[in-house]
Amino acid sequence: MKWVNFVGSLKHSLFKTAKNKLSPSHTLTVSKKHGSGHFTSIQAAIDSLPTINLVRVVIKVKSGVYTEKVNIPPLKSFITIEGQGADKTIVQWGDTAQTKGPRGLPLGTFNSATFAVNSPYFIAKNITFKNTTPVPAPGAVGKQAVALRISADTAAFVGSQNMGALTAQGRSSLLEDSGFSFVHCKVTGSGVLYLGRAWGPFSRVVFAYTYMDNIIIPKGWSDWGDPTRELTVFYGQYKCTGPGASFAGRVEWSRELTDEEAKPFISLSFIDGSEWISL
Repeated sequence: MKWVNFVGSLKHSLFKTAKNKLSPSHTLTVSKKHGSGHFTSIQAAIDSLPTINLVRVVIKVKSGVYTEKVNIPPLKSFITIEGQGADKTIVQWGDTAQTKGPRGLPLGTFNSATFAVNSPYFIAKNITFKNTTPVPAPGAVGKQAVALRISADTAAFVGSQNMGALTAQGRSSLLEDSGFSFVHCKVTGSGVLYLGRAWGPFSRVVFAYTYMDNIIIPKGWSDWGDPTRELTVFYGQYKCTGPGASFAGRVEWSRELTDEEAKPFISLSFIDGSEWISL
């Protein structure tokens, strides 16, 4: 698909904008110890930047546990957060979807994030983002708790410990015409991942013709602590390759699709693509 290849290439205008912003123009230091850094909190360092930031800023965060909720606004682009090791530099908070916000209303899943990034060209290195909320009982309502939320394009993570799921599809009924389909993709990185977790009881995700590196947990899929969802989810692979693509270790309630089963998911008709993608 020419359109998809163009958007994902360095020839795209989005990437051209950032070519001269890869090297740091400004460096700040955060340390829990007073006097050994410019700031004692990550949010304070971010708040010190211009409302519209147009240069690469590296915020070096020294070892320690930073118990704070961090938000990077939409116009503060080109920020790098660099810790001293994923096991040494940790940012944590404990909000859930039902935590009351400033106006007394529940925050919701979106705003429960410990660390929220709303601007493009964000980079995180050698740091862990954590939500300290205890794992809820299966089927609990309002207990969603996000560690890291990215709401912008072009973000990269290096040397971080964010074991989790690549997808969390929220289909809640067999009648819903929704799902995720990844065709001719490449899953690589340095973390450890499930291909998906059952956010909704009828969660539906398919990977086809996709290369998977050895970062994929052999079981492949998570029922998110609710075994009843194993009866209703639709998780499938079709002609995938790579060291992480072996179907041998997958959970028994996932599927290795036949040609006929895969057909609806590898066509543009699955997302009504012919109506909005120009080939």
